[in-house]
Amino acid sequence: MLILPILFLLLPLQTVAPQAAQPQPISTNLEPLASKVVYQLQGKGDQVYICSQQNDGMQWVLKGPAAVLYNASNQPVGKHGEGPQWTWKDGSAVRGKVVGRQPAPDAANIPWLLLKTDPFTGPNNGEFDPPGALDNITYVKRSETQGGLAPASGCNAANIGASQAVPYSATYTFYSPQ
Repeated sequence: MLILPILFLLLPLQTVAPQAAQPQPISTNLEPLASKVVYQLQGKGDQVYICSQQNDGMQWVLKGPAAVLYNASNQPVGKHGEGPQWTWKDGSAVRGKVVGRQPAPDAANIPWLLLKTDPFTGPNNGEFDPPGALDNITYVKRSETQGGLAPASGCNAANIGASQAVPYSATYTFYSPQ
């Protein structure tokens, strides 16, 4: 009987410290695997919608964004446009295809997205294009969105084809392979 208390005394004493609250990740489907952040920019501009006849009636349909991309010093470094595509001031460009989506934390804002990119070249179709800032970009994430939702009303038979620009801003994170 004496052995048990002695063994208990020989076991290492473990204390349990209170754990600090850890921030919860936004969503694993918006974080590309085996990638590193290259740029994090602020996009400011408009989401442009077109009034269109759809199967379920008249509605505003996204034509595409029209935004300027700003660096941390608030200097314009590129543009974000239809496609969607991102073009740097050096002429390099990528197009994106949505591979992940989640609602913004505030339902009054456009969703957050992860887009897989493909190179998009200028008028030379890649021939003689100098190396550029977006050459190795494989993913773009849109987060921290403000505004940009389609108008709730105003699309009717009298204005089919009319466009409506809705202001928005977002953080754009550009990734390359590790």
